[in-house]
Amino acid sequence: MKVMIRSTPKGLSAYVAKKDLEEPIVECEHEALWGGWVKLKNGWILELPEMEADTKLPITVEARRRPESVS
Repeated sequence: MKVMIRSTPKGLSAYVAKKDLEEPIVECEHEALWGGWVKLKNGWILELPEMEADTKLPITVEARRRPESVS
């Protein structure tokens, strides 16, 4: 699914246009964000692609939702 990652005054957030859902990112597998999972406030866990650590935000990426995530 296409997910836009952006920086807000309160931290990072993820927006999923197809679901009209915007949630704060509350936990990350890697400090650099990319190439691991992120957990959204609503409980979803998304797998993000490998990218350079200094990738500019906002950016839209193809992410996968882990099946064990609770909606």
